[in-house]
This record gives sequence, C-alpha cells and structure tokens, in this order.
Amino acid sequence: MFGDMMGMMGKLKETQQKIEEAKARLNHVLVDEIASDGSVKVTITANREIKSIQINEALLEDKEALEDYLIITLNKAIAKATELNELELANVAKQGLPFNF
Repeated sequence: MFGDMMGMMGKLKETQQKIEEAKARLNHVLVDEIASDGSVKVTITANREIKSIQINEALLEDKEALEDYLIITLNKAIAKATELNELELANVAKQGLPFNF
C-alpha cells in the first residue's frame, strides 16, 4: 500500500513536470486571427501572450472602428488560444492519471 502511494506520488510529480513542459511548448504555438475584412491581424501564443498586431493604414483614420476591430479580433484570438491551451494541458493531465475514468 505504501509503495503504491509512493508510486502515485512519483506519477503526480512526473505529470506536473509534463504539464510544465507543455506550457513551455505552448509559448511557441502561434494563433493568428484576422478581422473579417482583413484590416486587423493579431498573433498570440497558445499561452495568450500577444506577439504582434498588424493594422491596415486606412483604419488608423477611424479610432472607433479601430478599437472595435481590435477588441473583436483579440477576443477571438484569445478564445482560440485558450481552447488550444486547455486541450493540450487536459491531454497531458489525462495521460498522467493512474486510472481511466
């Protein structure tokens, strides 16, 4: 019984390490989102760190439209990145479970 517990503790430690490795990998997974008319492009990592924002020069003349496009495009990019992040971390965690549900 005590050996089983030590084995489970080792497995948990190994799983935690794999989760940290997955998080590090996700820093290199890029998610692009482009506004419907192509006027704004956002690139973020799967860990939701903004890497770049490209804005069509014509949009710089309209502050309100620019703000709207940025909010919409950033939110879509964040949603995609969050989905990727959660899926990857769930897969790693699932592999580390000592039994299947």
